Amino acid sequence: MAIKLDKMSRKELEALRADIDEAIVQRRKSERHDALAAAQKAAAEYGFSLDELTSKKSGRGSAKASSAEPKYMNPENPAQTWTGKGRQPNWFKAAVEAGTPAEKMEI
Repeated sequence: MAIKLDKMSRKELEALRADIDEAIVQRRKSERHDALAAAQKAAAEYGFSLDELTSKKSGRGSAKASSAEPKYMNPENPAQTWTGKGRQPNWFKAAVEAGTPAEKMEI
């Protein structure tokens, strides 16, 4: 499938980018779901639940780790996430100011 980008108007290119960003977010959600299912299956094969294996608790009194899961992901850089608590990161503020709804950035 070859797309002739040089033949598209700026509006068409921006619409294409928005569609691609949404497809990436949806693909990430799908892959995350598939990875979680595979990890649960692998843990079950050894007689454990995934929660047992990923528990942050330790019998030695380890330091308490943050238990907040990321809620938002930067669509331009999926490595950047935010829990939705505390100060908003710059990438989140910029995206909202640019018109991206927060719901589109949810993981």
